[in-house]
Amino acid sequence: MRLLFFLLLFNFSLTALAQQKMPVEVVEITGNTKTKNYIIERELSFAKGDSLSSEQLGAAMIQAKQLLMNTQLFVDVKIDTLAVQHEWHIRIQVKERWYLLPLPYFRLVDRNFNQWWVDQNRSLDRVNYGIKFIQNNVSGRNDNLNIWLITGYNRQFSARYSIPFIDKKLTKGFSVGFLHATQKELNVATVANKQVFFRHVDDARKTWRFDASYSYRPDQFKRTTIRVSYFNETIADTIVKLQKNYYPGQTNRQAALDVSYRYQYIKLSNIVYPTSGYYTDLFFLQRFASKVQSISSFSARQLYAKKLSTKSFLLFDATAMYKSPIDSVFSNSRLIGYGGMQLRGLEYYVADGTAGAVLRNAYHFNLTNWTITNPLPIKNHEKIPIRIYFKVFADAGYAYHKYAGASNSLSNTLLYTYGAGFDLVSIYDFVFRVEYSRNQLKRDGLYLQGEFNF
Repeated sequence: MRLLFFLLLFNFSLTALAQQKMPVEVVEITGNTKTKNYIIERELSFAKGDSLSSEQLGAAMIQAKQLLMNTQLFVDVKIDTLAVQHEWHIRIQVKERWYLLPLPYFRLVDRNFNQWWVDQNRSLDRVNYGIKFIQNNVSGRNDNLNIWLITGYNRQFSARYSIPFIDKKLTKGFSVGFLHATQKELNVATVANKQVFFRHVDDARKTWRFDASYSYRPDQFKRTTIRVSYFNETIADTIVKLQKNYYPGQTNRQAALDVSYRYQYIKLSNIVYPTSGYYTDLFFLQRFASKVQSISSFSARQLYAKKLSTKSFLLFDATAMYKSPIDSVFSNSRLIGYGGMQLRGLEYYVADGTAGAVLRNAYHFNLTNWTITNPLPIKNHEKIPIRIYFKVFADAGYAYHKYAGASNSLSNTLLYTYGAGFDLVSIYDFVFRVEYSRNQLKRDGLYLQGEFNF
């Protein structure tokens, strides 16, 4: 009985100690040779002078590391603390990424690797290549300057400068960009649920675009962006003969002013490969042009990652989209199979429409983690971490098209796929996916996907 009493007293003392609040007296930041201290402090879940218990501080430190990694400024972040004379001393160590990156550019123009490998017979004509001049964190304020010189299937010159914070409160930012691009080949129709392309002797499409945006980020999680862009596109006359409804008004030219609004709420363990947290994205676009060419679109995405254990998590990712007018032209009716509206197992197919949704569900299990020693003596990149996950998944989707046609059977039909695979996750947000999927057409296959984010 006496032993039980002492155990209860000891447990009570530990609980009281964990709940005892002490002031944060020192916040020391090291390792940031380029990034300004206040940019790092902007992402912290605590500040000097805060009074926190050890339990509160522990949770705040975990969240602070996630937020700092999600800035994509660092390859690693370490945060530790020490209680000194009833006050907290916190040390933050960061390892910065490479910020100046003149990189060779090589990218397939098709929607995914498998479509290029199988449907397009690995044609090198359908490849973009060139060089990207990337200067991230230009002034140490997470501002970025990108200049792209691309040729191949598409020829493109583009430049963009963006800065997230321009005011003393670190809440407002802006971005400006310019693009000129030409394409040799254009997707002019969908037949039997697959894209049909037309190659022109000259340029199939020419595009000019200018845009500017204003962003507002009142805290670490909420982001609002308003963008205004003007674009002018021209397609070859031959394409209009093949697909008279490519642009509104059956013309070969489209010029318009786009105004868009985006709201995001991001509270994820990792913005590229989340294992816990949630993400909300609401987007609205209004195109101002001639009466016949004006369109609008709205999309909503909700992602939720639920950690089940130290090694496993569930991921739910739902996206819905609506475009107006509902009987929109071909260039405004791309839906499932494009952008974020992807179903695993339908990589070779598309489903056109002006309204629809996709739901992607997966269970992930962390098989192993290890670290490779970099053979090159590069500062901040001495170690390369690698994580491998096994996953099983099931996806579903629906695309409504007013004029789908008998050959495009995937529109106006409930779609579903399922399968299993492996994800390899490493430095610089590199994610390589190997997936074996089966779709409702009773066709299965092995699919490869890779992402490398600089």
